[in-house]
Amino acid sequence: MAMDSNSKLSVMWKALLVVLLASWVFSVTASVSYDRKAITINGQRRILISGSIHYPRSTPEYYFEGNYDLVKFIKLVKQAGLYVHLRIGPYVCAEWNFGGFPVWLKYIPGINFRTNNGPFKAQMQKFTKKIVDMMKAERLFETQGGPIILSQIENEYGPMEYELGSPGLLRQPKWGHLKDLHRAIKLCEPALVNGDPTVVRLGNYQEAHVFNYKAGGCAAFLANYNPRSYAKVSFRDMHYNLPPWSISILPDCKNTVYNTARAYNEETASDVDSSFTMVGLLEQINTTRDASDYLWYTTDVKIDPREGFLRNGKSPVLTVLSAGHALHVFVNGQLSGSSYGSLEFPKLTYSKGVNLRAGVNSISLLSIAVGLPNVGPHFETWNAGILGPVTLNGLNEGRRDLSWQKWSYKIGLKGEAMNLHSLSGSSSVEWAQGSFVTRKQPLTWYKTTFNAPAGNSPLALDMGSMGKGQIWINGQSIGRHWPAYKASGSCGYCDYAGTFNEKKCLTNCGEASQRWYHVPRSWLKPTGNLLVVFEEWGGNPNAISLVRRETDSVCADIYEWQPNLMNYQMQASGRVNKPLRPKVHLECDAGQKISAVKFASFGTPQGVCGSYREGSCHAHHSYDAFNRLCVGQNFCSVTVAPEMFGGDPCPSVMKKLSVEVVCS
Repeated sequence: MAMDSNSKLSVMWKALLVVLLASWVFSVTASVSYDRKAITINGQRRILISGSIHYPRSTPEYYFEGNYDLVKFIKLVKQAGLYVHLRIGPYVCAEWNFGGFPVWLKYIPGINFRTNNGPFKAQMQKFTKKIVDMMKAERLFETQGGPIILSQIENEYGPMEYELGSPGLLRQPKWGHLKDLHRAIKLCEPALVNGDPTVVRLGNYQEAHVFNYKAGGCAAFLANYNPRSYAKVSFRDMHYNLPPWSISILPDCKNTVYNTARAYNEETASDVDSSFTMVGLLEQINTTRDASDYLWYTTDVKIDPREGFLRNGKSPVLTVLSAGHALHVFVNGQLSGSSYGSLEFPKLTYSKGVNLRAGVNSISLLSIAVGLPNVGPHFETWNAGILGPVTLNGLNEGRRDLSWQKWSYKIGLKGEAMNLHSLSGSSSVEWAQGSFVTRKQPLTWYKTTFNAPAGNSPLALDMGSMGKGQIWINGQSIGRHWPAYKASGSCGYCDYAGTFNEKKCLTNCGEASQRWYHVPRSWLKPTGNLLVVFEEWGGNPNAISLVRRETDSVCADIYEWQPNLMNYQMQASGRVNKPLRPKVHLECDAGQKISAVKFASFGTPQGVCGSYREGSCHAHHSYDAFNRLCVGQNFCSVTVAPEMFGGDPCPSVMKKLSVEVVCS
C-alpha cells in the first residue's frame, strides 16, 4: 500500500518519549553547557533527576488530540518550572511494538533498522528534522528561552545487551528507595560533578570510592562486595558496618545517609472482505501489516472413505510448526486444541490427534501475534505465524504434507471489523444473555456495563477466571489478558546479595503471569461504563470483578544501624555526635487502621513479607512495642533499639527487625 511521507510522519509520532528533568530550582531560564564531568546549568555543574512519559500509554489528562500535541505538552512543562530532555527517537524500545517504529518501515527496499544503512538514515533524518523544526518554530529550545535543555535520538542503542552485576537495591516500588537514593545522590552532587574518584582498599571484599574537590569537600561510597557476610570497616578514623553486597553513601565522607541494603515497606495485598487464497503458507506480519493480532489460515482436507483410521479409531495426528506466538486449531468448526510459545522461545509446535470424517474437512488455524519484537539484532526480520510444515500423519498414504495446498487467509476477527469494543459497534448486534454466557466458549465476545466505584483508590479488573484475549472499557484498550499463561521457574528464598540475573528472586511460580489489569479512573464515567472482553480460549465472564486496591498488610525490614537522611542531617549539623537509632514507619491506606501485629522479631529473622519466621536470635518481647504503639493507629513509628524489645537478645551480632501488621 502506498503512503506519502506526511502520512508516514504522523504514524511515527508514537515514537516520541519525553523526559522531565528536575534540578530542584524554580525557574526554567537557563544557560546550558557541559564538560567532561557534568551538565552545567547557569555555570554550575548539576546532577539531573528525571522521570519519563510514554505518549502512547498516556491517560486522557495527558492525551492531547491532534498527534498528541507535543508543543502543548512542552509548554505545560515550562509552566510547571521543569526542564525537558526531548528523546526524539524514533526508536524508544519501551516494551512497545517494534520499539515505536511503524510496521511500514520494514518494507522500504534495502532497509536495515538501527544500522549504518542509507534507507534507514534517510527516514531517521526526515523524522528528526520534522521534530526539531517544530520545536524551533515554537521557540522551545533552551537557546530560544524554552525548557528543552537536552535532546537525543535513539535509545538503548546496541544490537546486544549485557547485564552487569553490582551491589544492588532490593526490588521494590520506585517511589520507595529511589526517592531516598535521589536525595542521597543530590547531597553528593558538589563532589560528584567536581571531583575525580580515587579507590581505597578497606578489606578483602571492601573498598571506598572517594570524590574530593578543590573547594574542600568530599563524598564517599563504601562498598562491601561479599554476598554473604557483614563487614566492619575503618575509613578516615571512623568505623562503619556494611551489610552484605551493599554500598553506603557518605555525602561528607563522614556520616552515612543511605545504604543499598536499606529498609523497605512492602504491601501484600467495518466488515470488509479481507479474505484471499494463496498456494502455501504466508508469514503473518508481512500479511497483516500489524492491522490485527490475528490471522486465519484455512484449508480443506479430503478423506477417502477407505481410510483405515475411520475403522480402527486411531485418529490421524495434525502437526503444525509456527514461528509464534500462539495458535488455536479448529477442525470442522470445533476447537481441537491450542499451543503457545513463550517470551524466551516464541516458536511452537502443535501435534495432536484430530477428528476427521470421510469427505471434505475444514482445518482452520488461528495464529496470534502477541505484540511485535522491540529489541534485538535486526528484529525487523523476525517472523511470526505459521511457516510450516503442516502435516497429517496416520493416513493410508502415511504422511500428507498440507503446506503447499491452497490456503485461504483472513486478517483479523469479525468482531474487530464490526468494532464490537466500541459503544456504536456493540449496539449493532444482538447479544445472548442468561445461561449461554456461562459456557466456556472459545472465540467469544462478552459485554456488560458497570458504575464507577466511589472514592479515589486505584482500580483493576480481576481476570483470573478468563483464558486469553483482549479488554476494552468505554472503547479504550486495557490491553491483552492472558491469565492462562502460568509463570514457571523456581520460587524460593530471595536474597538480594550477589550478581543479578533474570531468574533471581522469582515469585508466584505456577500462578497467572498477570491477573489484575489496571483501569485508569480518568477513563470512567460515574455510571454506564461499557466493558467488552474478547476471549480466545474460554472462561467464565461472570467471575470477572472490578477491584479496588486495598492494603491488607504492611511490612518493614530494617537493620539496627540502618542509615537515613534525618540521622545524616543531625550528625552533619553537629546537633548529635553519634549515630541515632533508626525508626520503622508503618502506615495503612487512608481510612484504615492497624488492627493486629501478624509478626514481629528483633534479632535475626528470616523470610520475606508475608512469610517471615524467627531466626536463631529473637527478642521475646518483639511484639510488645507494636501492640502498644501501633494497634488502632493509621500510622506509627517504633525505634529500632534493644530496649524497645526487652533487651539485646544476642550481643555482638548485627540484628535487624522484621515486622508485618494487618490493616483493616
